[in-house]
Amino acid sequence: MGEKMLLDVGLRHAKPEIKDKRLNDGGGLYLLVKTTEAKWWRLDYSIGGKRKTLSLGVYPETSLADARGKADKARNQVANGIDPSDIRKEVKAAQLVATENERRLDSGLTIIDSFAHIAEEWGQRKVEGWDDKNNRSKRMLERNILPWIGSRPITEILPKDILACLRRIEERGTIETAHRTLQITGQVFRYAVATGKVDRDITPDLRGALPPAKGGNFAAMTDPRQVAPLLRAIGEYIGSPIVKSALQLAPLVFVRPGELRAAEWEHIDLEAKEWRYFVTKTEVEHIVPLSRQAVEILTNLHPLTGHGRFVFPSARTPNGSRAMSDVALLAALRRMGFSKDEMTVHGFRAVARTILDEVLGVRVDFIEHQLAHAVKDPNGRAYNRTAHLPERHRMMQQWADYLDGLKAGAVVLPFKARA
Repeated sequence: MGEKMLLDVGLRHAKPEIKDKRLNDGGGLYLLVKTTEAKWWRLDYSIGGKRKTLSLGVYPETSLADARGKADKARNQVANGIDPSDIRKEVKAAQLVATENERRLDSGLTIIDSFAHIAEEWGQRKVEGWDDKNNRSKRMLERNILPWIGSRPITEILPKDILACLRRIEERGTIETAHRTLQITGQVFRYAVATGKVDRDITPDLRGALPPAKGGNFAAMTDPRQVAPLLRAIGEYIGSPIVKSALQLAPLVFVRPGELRAAEWEHIDLEAKEWRYFVTKTEVEHIVPLSRQAVEILTNLHPLTGHGRFVFPSARTPNGSRAMSDVALLAALRRMGFSKDEMTVHGFRAVARTILDEVLGVRVDFIEHQLAHAVKDPNGRAYNRTAHLPERHRMMQQWADYLDGLKAGAVVLPFKARA
């Protein structure tokens, strides 16, 4: 660039003329003196075969030295293949985003281009029933991801940040939920890639970081929208009233199928609303709190089978000396149109386990106790059978009321308080 041509004293005394005039400083920098007496710094430059002009400020607020400094910076950008006009647009856009984010925070909304904002956009566009409060994908993100990284720009999130969220789920003993949460997080990232928010999906970097989910699970419908038709089908079942009662009770108590079929009247206290029996698989005494709905089913069934030993006797033994066969309930499910790949009697345990945790937000140790799983305290000692019994009573009633809502077709809101 040639020698600078302008002097500050000349600029101060520059007068407007009939037409706008330019006072050149060299290298494309000049002061544009408007007929209105306004004085603007301009820089002409070429990039990509196109001639462009960049505004550098108003004189005298922007002095000659300041204008030359800005011009030098812009020329260096052009020399490196960077368009200074694009940089300015990006800065302005960032400023607008910052202002908008302040407004959104004040209004309780998600920050633009944060993980929560992009997850919401993905859900609205890609997930059926996203606005349903019981939407499983939404609930899993709200419970497991958003509280920790939801407000952060998605471009700043690292694999270790996601893994920290997954570890919290793993510590609750719900590995399957951790895997599903990772899958949903990956879907959000892939949507962000498709919309130009990030360069790549980082979730594959976590492959192998989680323990494998247990295989060989029994078929079960764990989406509330699937459970509702199943409950209605059971309610409309036309067949043995004993089989129907067993099917109605199964989702309310979610015990193992063999334990349900072998239920004995002497173990059931309808006044105390409890069923107490010995679990052979874990060799522990187990208590099943009975909801109002469960008590009603058993009360209505008692005149039919209460004279015998078993609550659900075999149809082949009128005196009630033998329990119902293991195929009776399965056969009823098949007659209702549910295949072995869709639902099993054991699947009612998975239904309760999943929805109580992921939708209703019940404490996992309460659920594990009720499933008669081996639960230990922080010192490694096994809890006794009465642990958290009042809370489990409330949980079972909460669960039964929730199922009633699903069956009725209501939009059942997740309970905010834990059992």
